[in-house]
Amino acid sequence: MSRIKRAFIIVLDSYGIGSEPDAAEFGDGVCNTLRSIAASPEYATPNMEKLGLFNIDGVGCGTPVASPIGSFARLRELSRGKDTTIGHWEIAGIVSEQSLPTYPEGFPADLLAKVEKAWGRRILCNKPYSGTAVIHDYGQEHEKTGDLIVYTSADSVFQVAAHEEHVPVEELYKYCRQAREILQGEHGVGRVIARPFIGHYPNYERTPRRHDFSLNPTGDTVLDALARNGLATIGVGKISDIFAGRSVSRSLGINKDNVDGMEKTLKVMEEDFEGLCFVNLVDFDMTYGHRRDIDGYARAAAVFDRQLGEFIAKMRPGDVLMITADHGCDPGAPGTDHTREYVPLLIYGEQIKAGVNLGTYPTFAMIGATVADMFGADLKTKGESLLPRILK
Repeated sequence: MSRIKRAFIIVLDSYGIGSEPDAAEFGDGVCNTLRSIAASPEYATPNMEKLGLFNIDGVGCGTPVASPIGSFARLRELSRGKDTTIGHWEIAGIVSEQSLPTYPEGFPADLLAKVEKAWGRRILCNKPYSGTAVIHDYGQEHEKTGDLIVYTSADSVFQVAAHEEHVPVEELYKYCRQAREILQGEHGVGRVIARPFIGHYPNYERTPRRHDFSLNPTGDTVLDALARNGLATIGVGKISDIFAGRSVSRSLGINKDNVDGMEKTLKVMEEDFEGLCFVNLVDFDMTYGHRRDIDGYARAAAVFDRQLGEFIAKMRPGDVLMITADHGCDPGAPGTDHTREYVPLLIYGEQIKAGVNLGTYPTFAMIGATVADMFGADLKTKGESLLPRILK
């Protein structure tokens, strides 16, 4: 039998499967992203269902298949958060005992004074805002004055929007790096995000040249563990940004959309490498979850599932696929925020047992621990490897 040579973690950003017991502490009531989208007539995910999606404990929707071809589990988030950074860090092995800072009233004046001094530019807005609404409301003033638009959200983010004709993208990135240096310690937000836009009022459009400048991971990750052993660590989508580039041997960059992310992943499958390909598909969250678009989310799931069929057909004997999520963003829930939910884990490969219900585990870090174990890499984490239960 071939040994495991390549692992693929695909994160369906925000694809939660039901509220966690402490959801109320995070401002959430009953929430279940999967249940909301599975009720849509647009929803069709036969490949994920074959892997065991609706066989997972407690999903509360769908019809289990008689003989799943994968192993499957429900994972609870142990970290104090429900955002992209903390979720991905936990998948990779880090449990964050403190939540990252958020700013529902905007950033404090003394902090912004430091940022303005570093930039040599003034700041507009400084409120939680929708990314499309903020450029509509402040874009004209930005163009007239050269002041930069700074806004936040329910997440731990410091977002900077600027028109590409007035602030070239590389200059905007420079401002974000300067802000990242200032936003440490007490104000160490998860991400400083460059949000370039183009066009003319009232038809401004955000461009795909967004870039995230993340806080450096606060502990050991599976990427670090594999890198120490000289193995490949390939990032697709936001992965390199989320981990501040640390221990990512190659990044294929931000995806235009989910389809582009999967096309990049399918191309990686043609390569001979040993190690991990770590993929983030953000459209589920950014384009559909936050906008509470149930049918759009369901359509995106169906499109992914078709590409998943291509992925499965191309898998080699030494490949293992793990599909999961980093938090919820229930499009059927009130508001626009992420939701504190369990996430699915679907595991498939020629060397993985079929139909193993792994039950519920207390941390996403089981994933990082399992991947490290596949390659004999040492990872310091609260997660435990699932490999002994699923390896043929």
